[in-house]
Order: sequence, then structure tokens, then C-alpha cells
Amino acid sequence: MDTLASLADGFAVALTWQNLMLALIGCFLGTIIGALPGLGPSNGVAILIPLAFTLGLPATPALILLTSVYYGAMYGGRISSILLNIPGDEPALMTTLDGHPMAKAGKAGEALAISGLASFVGAFFATWGLVFLAPQLVKVALLFGPAEYFALFVLAFATLGGIASRNQAKAALAAVLGLGIATIGVDGQTGVPRFSFGEVHLYDGIDFLVTIVGLFALSEVFIFLEHRAGGGADDKVVKVGRIVPPWKMVRETIPAMGRSTIFGFIAGVLPGAGASLGSFISYTFEKRISDRNGTFGKGDPRGVAAPEAGNNSAAGGALVPMLALGVPGSGTTAVLLAMLLALNITPGPLLFQQNPDVVWGLIAALFIGNIMLLAMNLPLVSLFVRVLLIPTRYLMPAVAMISFVGIYGISGSTFDLLVMIAFGVLGWVLRKLDVPLVPIILGVLLGDQMEKNLRRAMTIHDGDWTMLFNSWLAIGLWSFAIIGFVMPLIVGRYFRPKIADEAIAEGADPD
Repeated sequence: MDTLASLADGFAVALTWQNLMLALIGCFLGTIIGALPGLGPSNGVAILIPLAFTLGLPATPALILLTSVYYGAMYGGRISSILLNIPGDEPALMTTLDGHPMAKAGKAGEALAISGLASFVGAFFATWGLVFLAPQLVKVALLFGPAEYFALFVLAFATLGGIASRNQAKAALAAVLGLGIATIGVDGQTGVPRFSFGEVHLYDGIDFLVTIVGLFALSEVFIFLEHRAGGGADDKVVKVGRIVPPWKMVRETIPAMGRSTIFGFIAGVLPGAGASLGSFISYTFEKRISDRNGTFGKGDPRGVAAPEAGNNSAAGGALVPMLALGVPGSGTTAVLLAMLLALNITPGPLLFQQNPDVVWGLIAALFIGNIMLLAMNLPLVSLFVRVLLIPTRYLMPAVAMISFVGIYGISGSTFDLLVMIAFGVLGWVLRKLDVPLVPIILGVLLGDQMEKNLRRAMTIHDGDWTMLFNSWLAIGLWSFAIIGFVMPLIVGRYFRPKIADEAIAEGADPD
């Protein structure tokens, strides 16, 4: 009852005209930022921090504005993923796997509506989890040491082949390439430059935004140019289809939303895991549970609902360790943590006692902002779908312009633009060779944390590598990793021929 009373006090703080207006502005700006290729929630929040200080906003209104941008960007990331096959941010990577095939099949409106509903479900119940389950879930997060985190990341990479490609070798090659890119820069432990080739600009490593925009956005432009040169049809208008999804489709996706909300929230609570891992795990588990007919990756609505519910619930879960422990659960919550410290507010166990108006006002604003986002996104589905009607010869130059302006606006470095072009060429080549791009991105995102946790585990135990298997939790994660890597090799030889035959029978390309 004390929790509900505190939440009621939080609504009294959030339900003021100023805070409601800031939440609405934040949701609108966040959706646009999330939809733009390369601009994710962490960058959107970081860009608007100076605005919050310029306006002289107190702690609670400033956090309401920035967390509304956070939630809005998580919603908006699905738009370009579905319409253009270009993720707006890294958590939306998995949405492209089934979202864009739905759009190509003339179901763009239904895909956007399903993804918006799944985003609402994930974020809404994750916020309730933040209210009621934070103390229990924080205890679970505390069970994870460096060895367990390393095993968790191994599990993520070991199961990539099952979702990203039918060829385990190509998926493994892509993951190794991503991990290799993550090692570029000055070694944080020894101070020795690695793979920088004497280039000072590479000492800080390669920004994952540069990697994402290059591999996805620019490679898409290069594919377009190739088709133009080859005389391919590039101005084909994709059928929009119905805007409101049928009730049968919604009903079929509800279990996926529920399961993915749980998986995503747990991934979000784990410090450092974030929405990317939440989206990935949600899609992976849903595919293994529900994909009995081989429809995932070909436009299955459950393949859209699962990652969207997962990444939005992870966004809410990531606030748990930040508020309760002062440990950011994702890149965006790290930016929010910096904002709190700049306002002389220290997150941690005493936050709920010393600044209850801030924390409970923030939680109440999350509920309000989530409802605003649902009310804003569903009616505007038809507006978003109209992007598909823009001829490709106009759309692709706009994608290239947004890519260059967005990256330069964030980094202010012409060198990053050159690196982005290089990744665009690499992405084009890899797509020609049918090498999946998702494992590369996940390698870049998770590689740094994977290396740090391995080093911490080895340092704590004086280099004894057997300590990586010293807990029941680590052993369980390693077991799932081995099973996840081996099973597609064993089972795939029996089921893939059947799937290929069905695809040929339906007039589709099995490759």
C-alpha cells in the first residue's frame, strides 16, 4: 500500500500542465529521433540535455522531458525498420527481420500497428515492474558477476546463427568480425593502441552509430545504385494494405507480447545488457517457441511484436538498476545518470527516501508518456506508411543526407564520415555474399563489455579460467549457449529442406 500511495503522490507531481506539456513534447521529438536512421535514444537524450539546462528546468520536469524522449525513441525506431529496412536505432535491428518483409507484402500498416501496440504493452508492464518488482529483480541482478556476464554474452553470440542466417558459419564469421571491430582503439587496461595503424582518430574506437548507419543505411543506398545501373526496377510501389490489423492477428501476437515483455524486462534490469539484448533474446525465444512452420523472417507478425515488446520493456527495466543502485542498465540510462548527477541528485538506495518527488514523479510520467505514445502512434500509422509511396529515387538521397548530417551533427568529425562510407561499402559486399549484418552490429555493441567482464573475471581469480564455470548461473548460461549453437546444425538438416520446398511451392525464394 505504501508503494501505491507513493505512486499516487507521483501522479500529483506529474499531472501539472508544465510536466504534461514536456511529456508530450518529449514523446513527439523522441518518436521522430527514433525514426531517423542512426539517431537512437541515447543520442536523442544527449542532444536535448543542453535544452533542459537552457530552459532552467528543475530536476523532475527535466527528467520527465528526457525520459519521454527515451520512450518515444524506443517507439520510433520501428518506423524506418519496417518501412525502409534501416533500423532507427540498435534495439530495432530485430524488427527488420519480419517487419520489412511484411511491408514488402503490402502489410506495412498492419506491421506498424502491431509494433506500436507491442511497444505499449512492453513499456506499460515494464513500468509496473519498476514499481513493484524492483527490489526483487535488483537481487537477481546482483547475482551476476563478471563470469556470469561473459557467459551471457557468449550465449547471445552462440544463438545468432539460428535467427540471422541459415548458414551458421557465415553468422559466426559476422559475429567474429563485429567483435574484432569492437577491439579497435586504446586498450583501457594497458593503454596500448590496438588495430589503430597509427591513426589518432581510431584511438577512441569506432562509434557503433557510425557502424550501424554505414552497414544499413549506406549499404541500402549502394544496393539501390547497383539496381539502377543494372536497370532493375527501383520505383516499385509497395502495397500499403489495411491500416488496422485484423483481430485474429492481434490475438495471435498477444502471447508473444507477454513473453517478450518478461524476457526484455529481465534483460533491461541486468546492468549493461540494455534494450539491444532484450530485443534479441525476445525474438530468439519467440522464434524457438512459435516458429513451427518456418514463417519467422518472412513476415510473421509475431516476429514484429516480440522484439518491439522486448526492447520497450527492456527500456523500462534498465531504469531499475539506475534508480536503485546508481548503475546504468543501458547507454541511454548512463546519459540519464549523468543528468541526475549534474542536478546534484545521487541515484541509489537512498534516492527513494531523499528525493521521493523526483523518482515517483518520474515513474508516474512514464505511465502518462506511454499512453500519449500509443494515442499518438496508432492514428499516425497512415502518415508513416505514406513514406513507402515516395519513389526510391527521391527517398534514397534523403536517407544518405540524413545519414551524413546525423553522424556529423553528433561527432563533428569528417573522419567518422569516411569510416561510415567504408562500412557502407563493406555492408554492400557482405549483403552480396549473403553474410548477415546483425551479428556484426551486436558484436560491436557487446564486444567491449564482453572483453571487460572476461578480464575482470580473470583478474579477480588470478587468471584461473575455470572460475568462468564456478557458479550454477554461469554453468546454466554456458549450457544454453552450447545447445543454442549445436541444435541448428543438427536439426536444420532435417527441417530446412522442408521449409525450402514450402517456400518454392508458395512462389518464394527459399534463399
